[in-house]
Amino acid sequence: MKTIKPLRENKNTAILLIHCPDRQGILATVTEFLNKNHGNIIYLDQHVDHQEGIFYMRVEWELNGFAIPTEKIGEYFETLIAKPLLMNWRLYFTDDIPKMALFVSTMPHCLFDILGRYTAGEWDVEIPLIISNHEILKPVAERFGIDFYYFPVNKENKSEQEKNEIELLRKYNIDFVVLARYMQILSPEFIEQFTNKIINIHHSFLPAFAGAKPYHAAHERGVKIIGATSHYVTSDLDAGPIIEQDVTRCSHVDTVEKLIRKGRDLEKIVLSQAVYKHLQRKILVYKNRTVVFN
Repeated sequence: MKTIKPLRENKNTAILLIHCPDRQGILATVTEFLNKNHGNIIYLDQHVDHQEGIFYMRVEWELNGFAIPTEKIGEYFETLIAKPLLMNWRLYFTDDIPKMALFVSTMPHCLFDILGRYTAGEWDVEIPLIISNHEILKPVAERFGIDFYYFPVNKENKSEQEKNEIELLRKYNIDFVVLARYMQILSPEFIEQFTNKIINIHHSFLPAFAGAKPYHAAHERGVKIIGATSHYVTSDLDAGPIIEQDVTRCSHVDTVEKLIRKGRDLEKIVLSQAVYKHLQRKILVYKNRTVVFN
């Protein structure tokens, strides 16, 4: 079957994500640096956590006409701005298209939503491979012209299979991983290789109903809303920094099966919103929380 090629937006900008101890004049210092070097700012957002005393900022500017060569921007910014202000910062260029790997098991709803958005040109990303512990979704990968790899996992082979998966991700130069209802718990050793670069969807409004079968637990508890949560994966199960959440109402007439049907609509939307925000470089992680810029 012919590969479906995604549409892409042509953009030539740079993005800085910054957090540092709060003090007067940080915003002015950063914008003055960009202005003096003929940077046309097209997006700027900032937040101050007064309890922690931390300043957060995202700024994006056009590179056309910018005085500092692209390969020197980080060096200049570190020396002139970041080091004196004790900044933690990351610099991204929008013409660098990230590579995303999808991990799936047997449920296709999140996978189809992601691939639909990908091929519609909603995201500037490449998806070179799909990894699964089942073969049932291989035809989906073939339909979209994406490489599919099957790694059956059990207690005896889990460590070896994860090493093989990591080796494959390195071979494909993968930047981040999305668990699109991948029903396996990743080891701490795997997670350490991709800190804040593994996005999961959990089918509950965390921190409520973490772990397995949250819809069953919600039904048993008689809740009036159910939710979905997308978060970065940490070694603590379903407890990583939260990126996106949403809820829908339910009632005493809803069976477990009805909750699952309602929840799947939430899951795919919440996961795709989280992936989009990650791709837009709009997320800053501090401790176990996130600042998600508009």
